[in-house]
Amino acid sequence: MSKVAVITDTCASLPDDFYERYDIARVPYYVHIGTKAFRDLIDITRDELLDYMRKATELPKSANPGPADYIEKIKAAAQRAKEIVIVCMTSIGSGAYQAALVAKEMALKELSNVRIEVVDTRNVSMAHGWMALEAARAALAGATLDDILALIQRMIPVTKMLQTADTLRYLYMGGRIGKAKHLVGTLLNIKPLISMEDGEIVALGQERSRPAAYRRMVELIAEKVGKGGRIKAAVVHAADEEAARVLRELVEKSFECVEMLTTNLSSALAVHTGPGTVGVCYFPVSVLE
Repeated sequence: MSKVAVITDTCASLPDDFYERYDIARVPYYVHIGTKAFRDLIDITRDELLDYMRKATELPKSANPGPADYIEKIKAAAQRAKEIVIVCMTSIGSGAYQAALVAKEMALKELSNVRIEVVDTRNVSMAHGWMALEAARAALAGATLDDILALIQRMIPVTKMLQTADTLRYLYMGGRIGKAKHLVGTLLNIKPLISMEDGEIVALGQERSRPAAYRRMVELIAEKVGKGGRIKAAVVHAADEEAARVLRELVEKSFECVEMLTTNLSSALAVHTGPGTVGVCYFPVSVLE
């Protein structure tokens, strides 16, 4: 059993079995459809949400966990560890980071002998997920909380998300478009490329086809890590396994993938990106050395 407990949320988009395998506590986001609220991955599956979105005239909404959701996980974690790290998606795109900070202060009134740290990853999806995963792996290997915090801080500036979709309609309607607003009016046959810089969605351009978008992703990764660079990568998709397979094969051919995952985008994120989204989240393995 590790000395440090790791808590993250469902937006990390980790493969489902990784939470139990690496002893990561998972706090659910919420998805609102009409007047009903569903806990992400508990009350509603990804497939159920995406099926609804394909037919819906009114988009679902997402909501971040509240302090009570985090306190529940903190108290459970305190039963097995005296140090806890909560790894949150970007504070610019969600209120989860603030909710976790409130939960920390409330929990410490009862758990005075427990150290709790909350981290804003300034990222989302598996870029956020990689930080939670490597934190948990380090904890299981015996790392201290300070060691883990230092690791995450090294990962934050070099862990990147690249994503494309058939439309930016969902991001625009959900108010999560950030600095990519000028891409909204592009033609339907244009595939926008987006990423995240310092916690905010940014536009990286647009391509005329999915294959072209994938090739551009590879070029962008190479600009950061060099051609054939050593990386850990995860292809993340929303109900598009074929697109994920194609993108994965291209990334594997282009880089030395020390670890390669394929995983599903969380329901709470799919609300904003829509069905058919596919992307890659990666970081250079040198940051772990």
